[in-house]
Amino acid sequence: MSSLSLSAAGAARQAIESKVPGLVEEQFASKLFDKDPTLWGPAAEEEAKIRLGWTEAATVSRPLVAEILQLRDDFASEGVTRFVLAGMGGSSLAPEVITRSEGVELFVLDSTDPEMVQLALQDLDKTALVVSSKSGSTVETDSARRAFVAAFEKAGIEARQRIVVVTDPGSPMDGSAREAGYRKVFNADPNVGGRFSALTAFGLVPSGLAGADIEQLLDDAEEAAEFLSDDDEDNIGLRLGAALGGTKPLRDKIVIVNDGAPVVGFADWAEQLIAESTGKSGTGVLPVVVSEGAPELSSGAADILVVSLVSEDAEPVDNGDAVAISGSLAAMMMAFEVATAVAGQLLGIDPYNQPDVESAKNATRELLASSPEPTPAEATDGSIEIRGSKQVLQGATTVPEALKALLDQLPEDGYVSVQAYFDRLGWAELEKIRPVLAEKTGRPVTFGWGPRFLHSTGQYHKGGPAQGVYLQITAATDTDVDIPEIPFSFGELISAQADGDAKVLTDHHRPVLRLRLTDRSPGVEQLLKAAAEL
Repeated sequence: MSSLSLSAAGAARQAIESKVPGLVEEQFASKLFDKDPTLWGPAAEEEAKIRLGWTEAATVSRPLVAEILQLRDDFASEGVTRFVLAGMGGSSLAPEVITRSEGVELFVLDSTDPEMVQLALQDLDKTALVVSSKSGSTVETDSARRAFVAAFEKAGIEARQRIVVVTDPGSPMDGSAREAGYRKVFNADPNVGGRFSALTAFGLVPSGLAGADIEQLLDDAEEAAEFLSDDDEDNIGLRLGAALGGTKPLRDKIVIVNDGAPVVGFADWAEQLIAESTGKSGTGVLPVVVSEGAPELSSGAADILVVSLVSEDAEPVDNGDAVAISGSLAAMMMAFEVATAVAGQLLGIDPYNQPDVESAKNATRELLASSPEPTPAEATDGSIEIRGSKQVLQGATTVPEALKALLDQLPEDGYVSVQAYFDRLGWAELEKIRPVLAEKTGRPVTFGWGPRFLHSTGQYHKGGPAQGVYLQITAATDTDVDIPEIPFSFGELISAQADGDAKVLTDHHRPVLRLRLTDRSPGVEQLLKAAAEL
């Protein structure tokens, strides 16, 4: 039990005291680990039947370890020590938090921004590519694979010796990868959804190749599973789940902050898990990832619950509406997965489907097929083009006016979603806009890099409560990268993804302000200044 601890105060403690005894009486935990698909009601049963493999992932994945470590040694003997992961959503976020927490290098390519793609295509002489996708049909990962094959061949490197694939058995990519003779094909458990796949081949292969201690990760997960499966009121998975989904009235903005935990990027992984699992049928809880000192932590708003990731020696939380949790990385992953399953039941939804994710993909495909002319800007202010409906803009012709017009439509229980469709590595400075807008509005603000957030909070934006206002930021670039054998480039793809998502949000009657930076550096500076002066 020592590898996990949780304390709670205020509304979180009340929810735990109210909901956990019933969960114990129902034997929720043991049924979950017995893979009982009836826990979420008849409507969810069909999906749950094929999605509960994550409960035994630590055990089922154990035979992969030796294969992964052998392949890592083989690559090292050939001078291949740099690994790029092409994956989206759960396929990229879990390896990112695992490797960052262990301090080993993994280039996570979960973007179609041509500047980031070009950065990934460097140092090919010592690089191998891991392509992770359950089906292989994910446009971002397929495009990255094509670009790497062409780049390897141009550099005189045999591409098939440098490509490793992680996919479901029998998937289209499983067959095509084996036919192509790629270096290694790892099959993951098909009975695990992407966002629950951290401890399957999707999390382990890229992390292990990059140098993470995946054997210890599985040891910690197995230890955690032993007590997370207990029907006991001290079960931390049940307690966390009750806090997430059982407050009354529901505190549906879950503000997650790392307050001393020895993990890096865990909140981003948890954000995808919670948002995509719960944000549907007009309900859900919205994770809001913040840093220490963020305005949301002290706002006292009636719809906010703070979840702090803390060190093992942290003092128990004793005030506010808050939860504090500590533990090893794998143990916390398991606890949050159990908690998400619990929250799904308490919210009355199916935590394993994602009915609104496909809508943005379909809109993107339609735009790429039709190649429409760009929508004319309503106004241009300095280095920023302004687009939006008349209802959103309210006659605004400058960036400060447009931002104010959008934020004026923010409901009392609402949130702001900032969505930036360009290189998250080169332009991390833009994330400074998040706490500024939170301070100005007094409301929670999420920040997502496109297109990766489409596989994360994107589900919540369309399927969750209609409370949000959306600031979409795109950027021009002189850099572009062709996608071999595909009639569009990466620049055209990311543009279509932004356009498609904006269309779907608008169709869902969500207010969307679109700002396009015609020059990235002055545009970012101008936007940050405009936000600060609101």
